[in-house]
Amino acid sequence: MEDHKVSKYYRVYADVDLDIITSNVEALMKLTPESTGAIAVVKADGYGHGDVAVAKAVDSKVQMFAVATLDEAVNLRENGIDKPILILGFVNVDEYETLVKNNVTASIFDYETAKELDEVASDLGMKALCHIKVDTGMRRIGLEPDKTGASIVKDINSLKNLEVRGIFTHFATSDETDKSKALVQLDKFKKFVAMCREEGIEFEYVHCANSAAVIDMPETYMDLVRLGIAMYGMYPSEEVDKSKALIKPALKLMSHVTYVKKVPAGEAVGYGGTYVTRRPTDIATVAVGYGDGYPRALSSKGYVLINGKKAPIIGRVCMDQMMVDVTDIEGVKRDSLVTLIGKDGDEEITVEEIAALANTFNYEFVCNLNKRIPRNYYSSGRYIGSHDFFHVHWNLDY
Repeated sequence: MEDHKVSKYYRVYADVDLDIITSNVEALMKLTPESTGAIAVVKADGYGHGDVAVAKAVDSKVQMFAVATLDEAVNLRENGIDKPILILGFVNVDEYETLVKNNVTASIFDYETAKELDEVASDLGMKALCHIKVDTGMRRIGLEPDKTGASIVKDINSLKNLEVRGIFTHFATSDETDKSKALVQLDKFKKFVAMCREEGIEFEYVHCANSAAVIDMPETYMDLVRLGIAMYGMYPSEEVDKSKALIKPALKLMSHVTYVKKVPAGEAVGYGGTYVTRRPTDIATVAVGYGDGYPRALSSKGYVLINGKKAPIIGRVCMDQMMVDVTDIEGVKRDSLVTLIGKDGDEEITVEEIAALANTFNYEFVCNLNKRIPRNYYSSGRYIGSHDFFHVHWNLDY
């Protein structure tokens, strides 16, 4: 990745290496048979990395994309993504026309919804697409994997304008050392698929493996596997066998020092005066805050890297700024580069360690990096462009 000076942004920004994401896909898919394809999960703006950029980067490596909402799917379509897109969550009937016109695949888990979607597709003179979602233990959405559920799938499959392309389930505990509950879910899913096939229903795509299962549970490999958090270089938990898939984080989070001042011992710092200096202290102000999605829970707990050394956060993280102690770091001045996530010299801050300090986990941390943080993209060792939300035109009719 090129030097950060290429960035046109001064406040907090993210650098995303798309080649690393592609390499992660390759590393994960090496674990699976050649006959197994990949679904790239790019919901929540690609886990905070940028859905369109990620989708375009891995397009040639995957068979399908998955998102959480119709808006996410349409955004991919409007930005040139043509491959199948599966919506993992619920789609409201008011959105069916848009769903069908954009050739997006719905998750279906009851007959009433399927019938409504079939009718909309019929009115449009088009075919709607779906995968059947099965609840094997997550207790979120999905059909029950029993005879009644199989009968419902048979009825759905008989609808003339709705094509049942696939069937899937989701594991609740595949990222834990103890796989017994996940294996129970897998057994339920396999039996239900067999039950459906006995009813004469065939599925083009059967899938159940998420990132953790891809790494730890080869028995879950079917027609497709779903690559989520691991595609971005983060392990689903500390309990998976990391040695099986050597993946790398693709995102660095950066900012700059905006001000440096010396204060005497005994000075309160920040809102509420929750931190009091114990010695004469050099305080650097850093341009990032909870308004950017950086956790306020890191107040007086987290740290950043400046000039290759750790600088602890002192006082409360503010909405737009925070303060760090740079007394023991030489050469810190306004414009000094600050690493919030990533490497600087021999030091590194990972999403996992910062998320743990904030009493959260890696998924939430990256998904919370909000639209005030621009993303810079790199490929083949060069900067290829940026994406931000600073110049979006609102069309409001007051």
